Amino acid sequence: MDELANQVAVVTGAGRGIGHAIALKLAASGADVVAVGRTMEFLQKTMEEVRKLGRKAWAIAADVANAASVEAAATEILKDPGRVDILVNNAGVTRDGLLMRMSEADWDAVLDTNLKGAFLFTKALSRAFLKQRSGRIINVTSVIGLRGNAGQCNYAASKAGIIGFTKSCAREFASRGVTANAIAPGFIQTAMTDKLSPEHKEAIAKEIPLATLGTPEDVAHVAWFLALPASRYITGQVLCVDGGLDM
Repeated sequence: MDELANQVAVVTGAGRGIGHAIALKLAASGADVVAVGRTMEFLQKTMEEVRKLGRKAWAIAADVANAASVEAAATEILKDPGRVDILVNNAGVTRDGLLMRMSEADWDAVLDTNLKGAFLFTKALSRAFLKQRSGRIINVTSVIGLRGNAGQCNYAASKAGIIGFTKSCAREFASRGVTANAIAPGFIQTAMTDKLSPEHKEAIAKEIPLATLGTPEDVAHVAWFLALPASRYITGQVLCVDGGLDM
């Protein structure tokens, strides 16, 4: 199906994990994809996979936490491919540690990438969305932003901030036909969770009603749903993809 044919999707953090899965899911539905991230090697692999699906693809190396880098990326996007219909703010990092031991640098790194990055990219492309009076903004938050987690004060704060940011964007852009929603993944099998021991993963799975970690594709399916024209009447919402962890 080509529900997203003739649309351009920008996905940050598209080199691996959830961002990679979202980029491929949107491409499979007909969208051309701009893959944004820090590591060109990973972005090029995503770009090649998108092209194998018959879609156009671009890879742009950018630091989402740096305003000048984001502005340069936005300028490149609006020059070629020349428009944007879907923006997925997915780029994120962790710098875990107990609050009493957390450095200011670790706090800033997480807030700057996870929260400020979404702000910078949304701001840089907002004029294009408002001018064309259509668009989908999809921000990747986390269940940690809803429930908190010991040792992740910086990450939880950044992801909770994404929720408030999303709802505010939804209110600001609604009159122009632009929606803004957030996806809150639970524990997903990515490079972040690969660092956990098998025992830790097993303990986490026991807390999840569906008794298993999710996959990047589980999140990608929800991003695809929110990007569809059929989702035009959904905005300002947070959809949990967590196996029931936060219910």
